Amino acid sequence: MTTRRGFLNIAVAALSTPVLPDIVSAEPNWPSRPIRAIVPFSAGSSIDIVGRIVLDPVSERLGQPIIVENRGGAGGTIGSAVVAQAPPDGYTILVNAAAHSATPAIYPGAHYDVARDFSAVIPFGTVPNVVIIAPAKGIKTLSQLVSAAKSNNMTFASAGVGSTSHLAAERLRVSAGFNAIHVPFKGGLEAITEVMTGRVDFACAGVPSAMSFMNDGRLIALAVCTPKRSSSLPDVPTTLEAGYPDSDYNYWMGMFVPAHTDRAIVERLRQETQQAMAEPAVMDKLKPQGIEPMPLSPAEFDALIKKEVAANIELAKAAGIKID
Repeated sequence: MTTRRGFLNIAVAALSTPVLPDIVSAEPNWPSRPIRAIVPFSAGSSIDIVGRIVLDPVSERLGQPIIVENRGGAGGTIGSAVVAQAPPDGYTILVNAAAHSATPAIYPGAHYDVARDFSAVIPFGTVPNVVIIAPAKGIKTLSQLVSAAKSNNMTFASAGVGSTSHLAAERLRVSAGFNAIHVPFKGGLEAITEVMTGRVDFACAGVPSAMSFMNDGRLIALAVCTPKRSSSLPDVPTTLEAGYPDSDYNYWMGMFVPAHTDRAIVERLRQETQQAMAEPAVMDKLKPQGIEPMPLSPAEFDALIKKEVAANIELAKAAGIKID
């Protein structure tokens, strides 16, 4: 039988390419052809929604199409491996979320190194995860959920092992001191659907993918997993307010390129993305998604990744997360 780790190794190995030079000089007229953007989660996930909002105006500013490819699976590692092994010429970019820095903790056999094989470009911002549950469950507050979970076997859905929705739920679970069975799916939309039907008890989903279902009453928001309340859900308390210390989870989204990409390309991408996100029309689209600014330079963003790698290793140990 092929284990999940074995499947990952086989899938990633199939993407292998010859070793590339350490430095690839930027084209004088970059970009001169379409750019491929890999989103390592399914269509309709929070990172997919936000990524497309940002990339559309970036494409216009660069004067070339940016073609989004959803390469979901294995907590984002399948799609990320495509970018890690792509030529560092500026024509393949990665749009990923906080799950990126969880790879060493969750998938130690991944055929790439998060800190070594990517260069951070720019964060799009932080997005609140929200604890959601179906109204039919009869649970109205986070404390009621925790009490129910301590009395009964409960389940929680995620967009895959190692995804932000998985780790946010694990952080809450460890903080609140209850057990629950993790039920991973290929993407956020699938996870949310299973919570809506009641087949899975709850989830910690990104606001962009869950908002419409909360608005029409098919889901209830119990708490947001952020240090302070979200502007998109001002009446929903935080998990910290509910009395669970260290239960918040920094769910950021951002852009990366393969390591050794010419710094002129990295800087051009950063500048154009920053200016695109400042356009009033783009800000109007991002505001309902609950995105908060996260102004970091590429070097600061790289440093954050390294810091989170260590923190996620500790979380995986505390939560007892294991890959078969």
